[in-house]
Amino acid sequence: MSQIIACKTKNEIILAADSKAVEIDAQGHLAEYSIKRLFQLTRHTAIITGGSMQGAKMCESLQDFIGQEQLEAIEDVYNATLPFLASEYEQYMRKACEFLPLDPIHQVYFILAGYSAASQMNPFQLYLIWTKKKLPQIDGDEISTAYSAPRLFTLEYQLNQHCRKNDPLSEIVPLIRKHLEKQSAVNDDIAGPFSVASITPDGFRELSD
Repeated sequence: MSQIIACKTKNEIILAADSKAVEIDAQGHLAEYSIKRLFQLTRHTAIITGGSMQGAKMCESLQDFIGQEQLEAIEDVYNATLPFLASEYEQYMRKACEFLPLDPIHQVYFILAGYSAASQMNPFQLYLIWTKKKLPQIDGDEISTAYSAPRLFTLEYQLNQHCRKNDPLSEIVPLIRKHLEKQSAVNDDIAGPFSVASITPDGFRELSD
């Protein structure tokens, strides 16, 4: 399934993801991969993807598209991302279901994150993009403070507490890494290496261990 995590304080956004993916081939066999799930789109926006490894390929295509369109603000990137990913996902589902029945393993979900200097009331924005209705339809919802997929309610509660107090990265990032390591120890669907990044008014930055 994979694991993705996102939260925001008044000063920054923090994104995290594992790297495991499972794919079913045309013969119905399972294969495991280590993939990149965190992608920078612009100086101030990024996206993480969970679920099927096809999500990573869709993010790579989205990177190219956003670059060609020369978009920057999170509002503009979100408005372009939603229809783009919906179209990409529909194409993927048509191809996948030519030889395999519809299955939860085909599902993908994303968290789009970004900063907009023009939005003083809500400069840091997070959006969950997922199959909100029924496959293969994709829709989006804004995330208020913290979110994880699959849901880790204890972590989300702790992140909400930290974010509301506007705690620094030095307190939040170790908490996220701890939960990722804990999940990888008890869940075969989740594995490192883990990717963690922040978005501030200065831009996107990947965070090392």
